[in-house]
Amino acid sequence: MLSAFKNSFKIPELRQRILFTCGLIFICRVVSRVPTPGVDTEALRLFIERMQATTGGSFLGLFDLFSGGAMSNVAVGALGIMPYISASIIIQLLTAVIPGLERLAREGDTGRQKITQYTRYLTLLLCVIQGYAMAVALENPGALGIDARIVTMPGWGFRLLTVLTMTTGTMLMMWLGEQMTERGIGNGISLIITVNIVSSLPEAVQVMIRMFRPIDGVAQFNIFHLVGLLTMIVLVIAGVIAVTQAQRKIPVQYAKRVVGRKVYGGQSTYMPLRVNYAGVMPIIFAQAILMFPPRVLNMMPFDFAKRMAALLNFGTPLYNTIYALMILFFSYFWVATQFNPVQIADDLKKYGGYVPGIRPGKPTAEFLDRTMTRITLAGAIFLTLIAVTPTIMAQQFNIPWIVASFFGGTSVLIMVGVMLDTMRQVESHLLMRHYDGFLKKGKLRSRR
Repeated sequence: MLSAFKNSFKIPELRQRILFTCGLIFICRVVSRVPTPGVDTEALRLFIERMQATTGGSFLGLFDLFSGGAMSNVAVGALGIMPYISASIIIQLLTAVIPGLERLAREGDTGRQKITQYTRYLTLLLCVIQGYAMAVALENPGALGIDARIVTMPGWGFRLLTVLTMTTGTMLMMWLGEQMTERGIGNGISLIITVNIVSSLPEAVQVMIRMFRPIDGVAQFNIFHLVGLLTMIVLVIAGVIAVTQAQRKIPVQYAKRVVGRKVYGGQSTYMPLRVNYAGVMPIIFAQAILMFPPRVLNMMPFDFAKRMAALLNFGTPLYNTIYALMILFFSYFWVATQFNPVQIADDLKKYGGYVPGIRPGKPTAEFLDRTMTRITLAGAIFLTLIAVTPTIMAQQFNIPWIVASFFGGTSVLIMVGVMLDTMRQVESHLLMRHYDGFLKKGKLRSRR
């Protein structure tokens, strides 16, 4: 593996792409650290701590994790790349229900360019809305019981400045992500999120070290806990890699066609169906939706509503149960909106393809739908286990959340998926230049 990394810098084009990507990542990290004007940082720290305690640290902690700590510092890049991710998800869901967008998606590069442009416009709108909401929240911290003054000069001037700076920061990172995808290595948007998540790893390591230091002569955790944690993180990463790459291969046979004097088709191939087709989307949807009911119930003047809000707080048994059921539901919901077995069956029939033992047309669509439903159940159960692992570790074993978040949840799924994708792209460059990839010895291959 080390030889493969060394060989990556021997190829001029690959070396240029890697250095270009690293340079743009550095710019993204600078944007995540430049503070927004007009904010008292000490009062802001108290505000963030109280807000995390009120919301349970769930969705707010996830948002801050994706922004690389920029939101807790109210930096220029406080919104991070999440507005673009949200806009992309909305456009994908609308594509499945709006015929006009579905036609654009099937028009090739021209249609995809128009959809990308619509995504950018929606990103700009979401940035303005979220930036204004954040400015108003900073101006009125009394809603959460904080008497400190966070904004030094509140008013429309501060609101407009906050909206302008945060919108500019997000649009800049979106553009940098697109440049990484085009001229660098890997998917730029995904790399920005991954780097933001990894940026909190040094702090997590420091907190983990303090866990094993004795306080008043007694340590809360011992060497056996350390061995258990290290074993667990290896098993979690190995499981995530296995399920991320797992797929059901459906054999496909193409019939021979004679066009003039040439014979086309006749070859056998397969159709890969991913076990974890939805990726991290079910977890993000579930966390986003469960953030609102406790806050809405707390605003109601009824004792029953207050008790229900307490039962739905982050980490409670009822919250974990509903959280797991919603992940299962959204796993199937995402597959239902993005996977179209009827269209796949029609395309196979059009080009003379068929699944051996299954008649073309409607029987093929029913077979694909039944197969996808079964393998989605396995992926959904795995997602549920990974998602609730950090919560169980934090609630039942008193492990700090910043440490527990690296033992499961969205952060591990994103990091593993993006690193696998980036490694595959680097390996394709190495194999194209007659070098072995990461899974082999890494020596220069014979050009014969």
